[in-house]
Amino acid sequence: MVETFENFVNGRWVPSRGAAMLEDENPARRGSRLGLFQSSTPEDVQDAIGAADEAFRAWRRTTVAERQRHVAEFLRQLEASRDELARIVTLENGKTLRESRAEVESALVEGRYHLHQVSAFYGHTGPGAWRDITTWVQYQPLGVVGVISPWNFPMNVMCRKTLPALLTGNTVVFKPASFTPWSGVFMAGLVERAGLPAGVFNCVTGSGSLVGAPLVQDPRVRAVSFTGSTEVGRTIQAQVAATLTRTQLELGGKNALIVMNDADLGEAVEAAVTAGFSNAGQWCTSTSRILLQRGIAASFLEALTARCRRMVVGDGLDAATDMGPVAGPGQYQDVCAAIRQAQADGARLAAGGEAPDAGAPPGYFIRPTVLTDVSPGMAVFREEIFGPVLAVSEFGTLEEALDLANNSAYGLSSSIFTNTLSAARAYIDGIEAGLAHVNVHTGYKEPSMPFGGIKQSGAGLPENSQTGLEFFVDRKAVYVRA
Repeated sequence: MVETFENFVNGRWVPSRGAAMLEDENPARRGSRLGLFQSSTPEDVQDAIGAADEAFRAWRRTTVAERQRHVAEFLRQLEASRDELARIVTLENGKTLRESRAEVESALVEGRYHLHQVSAFYGHTGPGAWRDITTWVQYQPLGVVGVISPWNFPMNVMCRKTLPALLTGNTVVFKPASFTPWSGVFMAGLVERAGLPAGVFNCVTGSGSLVGAPLVQDPRVRAVSFTGSTEVGRTIQAQVAATLTRTQLELGGKNALIVMNDADLGEAVEAAVTAGFSNAGQWCTSTSRILLQRGIAASFLEALTARCRRMVVGDGLDAATDMGPVAGPGQYQDVCAAIRQAQADGARLAAGGEAPDAGAPPGYFIRPTVLTDVSPGMAVFREEIFGPVLAVSEFGTLEEALDLANNSAYGLSSSIFTNTLSAARAYIDGIEAGLAHVNVHTGYKEPSMPFGGIKQSGAGLPENSQTGLEFFVDRKAVYVRA
């Protein structure tokens, strides 16, 4: 029997008002059924928002210490459930079990950072311009917050958004991605075990049109934190214009890795493989374009394609697997179409393509793919593919490399590999991206650093660091003469 999972609203597990269900498929096993989830209605969303709005009146008055106690218990539950949750993430997302365990660990690291950072966040006071006036900035929670998380990091991103919102006194309505509802519902169960008051956290599964749109458009929702495609991010930004609802949008990327002639080629190749093919290239910070200085281009490509041929593609639960499938049938079709279009446009297939490994199960598998002779006019250079595809171009000077890297509507992450300090400095100053890495792959991040992009890669305050807390509060300037 396939288990049926319910929504979590106002402290209770409840079915949708409608009868429709979502089926959760393991992308490594086409046609599999991991579970049935509520295909919720706008009325279900209204119920969740109403519960969160009512709960906010008491939750906003709780002390920071009390909120920390609940979040600390949630993190304790998360750590105790790490192996079970990692397996669920692999089953419904497709990434390797090793990668899923790393996602859980990242959520724990980030959660503990915010748990302690919030203590220093409050209480900024100081003397005014006049001797008898004291001033301070008082932070106040916004109210109901809508959290819409992606399928590529279904639990880590949920934590990165939800925990700061709760710690700053907001209540949450959470919509998991339709590809990965099980991870979201499991996380809701951990919140329940942590003992948060009814209505403070709510989880409603379903489609973007029936759940996401009414969540974003409701005037009781005072902030929306979304991670996903730039196209959907633009739609959300337009939908909230009428209510001036605050948004935090972490969107697409076309991240470039620049490799200079003086780089350590072994480290650069490993960075390309790690950030290009982890989670089948489905990180928002995945390396998508590789820009090679001509003196090392041939050597780099020889090493990279050799690594691609050695990689084992298969079920993420298999310990021998280096890369799992892409997340579903739509993703598979889009990535394969992009590879074919690139070849039609004149790019050369140096490694990979659509064919899976012999003997692999019938899943949505694509080999690690490298396309060379890519020019800026090609779609594969400009458009986000979100799959295990690296588009390779060559350059002469660092100035040319920066022109190529910045020739994009996106500006999320980037990297350069070089042993020359002046080149590193010029890259840091010249790159148009929210994240700049030197001799570090494009996907690396730390919770104390802001995480967000520029241009079409994001809007609103970045996640993590102090800005990850600042997004969820209003600021009140207080002046007291006594």
